[in-house]
Amino acid sequence: MEPYATRRDLLLTSLLAALPLNLAGAAASPLNPAQTIIKLPDALQWETQPTFPPGSADISPLTGDSTAPGLYYVLIRWRPGYMSAPHTYRTDRFCVVVSGTWWVNSGADFDPASCVPAPVGSFVHRVAGTPHYDGVIRSQNEPAVIAICGIGPVNFALVDPSKPPWRAV
Repeated sequence: MEPYATRRDLLLTSLLAALPLNLAGAAASPLNPAQTIIKLPDALQWETQPTFPPGSADISPLTGDSTAPGLYYVLIRWRPGYMSAPHTYRTDRFCVVVSGTWWVNSGADFDPASCVPAPVGSFVHRVAGTPHYDGVIRSQNEPAVIAICGIGPVNFALVDPSKPPWRAV
């Protein structure tokens, strides 16, 4: 046997020294629920808003409040056959379609036939101060769930306040 270490032996020794000694017995830190807050789907609280027609949509507030200053994050579940009337917000809104297909359009004229489908995984950026409307057309088989994030207060404003804020389509 050679009395001097070879280059390969030195590299192998360095590599082995860098490995943890007890891989099988090493335990990870437990999840701290004060630092990582998890809400499983069955624990989400869905609320019907008094301004929505019965059976049209529900909201699950995740954090914050869109009517108060600061960051908010909500889920909205639109059911087929309902859309919002053209409206604006004071601040940008960032939306991701979580399930179903959300139908969106921009402009002050309400024309559901001109809406564009935003399928699962779509990102929709609603630019502050621009009129738009959205919902789920009647021919869809399932609701659409959209995650919405922004900075409040949004100051929801209808383009034409003389007309209802929600429409059956």
